[in-house]
Amino acid sequence: MKNIILGIAVLFALIACERCPKDEVQTDEITKVENVLEKYVIAIENEDYLMIENLWDKGDSTMLLGTDSHERLMGWKSIRNAYQNQFNLLSDTYISVQDQYIRINCTANTAWFSQRMNYNFIYDSIAHSFEGIRFTGVLVKNEDNAWKMVQGHLSVPAHINIGK
Repeated sequence: MKNIILGIAVLFALIACERCPKDEVQTDEITKVENVLEKYVIAIENEDYLMIENLWDKGDSTMLLGTDSHERLMGWKSIRNAYQNQFNLLSDTYISVQDQYIRINCTANTAWFSQRMNYNFIYDSIAHSFEGIRFTGVLVKNEDNAWKMVQGHLSVPAHINIGK
């Protein structure tokens, strides 16, 4: 009887340790997150508010940190308003992405990413270009098994001339 209980305990321990998805599941989920991030860029370039809305979680804990220290947008309503303001101010936006890095957690329900972007746009009839903007964030799967952005952070590289 003791051996049976020990055998069952070992079996449960082995099953519990096998909770990480296989490589093909990880690869499939990374591809899905890549698609969300690509749709995000396309939505910004096309000023497609509805597409952006479909990519973000609508919760109050959703957060977007901007490039200035005071730009901390909490909740979907604040993020939505920021995008609406951006679309009213900028035009002809073109974004190129480099160095995209995506990771998925062991249970394949949370993803985090980082990427660099070159951001080109027209503001007040003048062309602007920012190179090397870093965009990082977190996505989670919702109850419909769809990836949604829950946190994002944009930062501009500092050009510090140390020793000059």
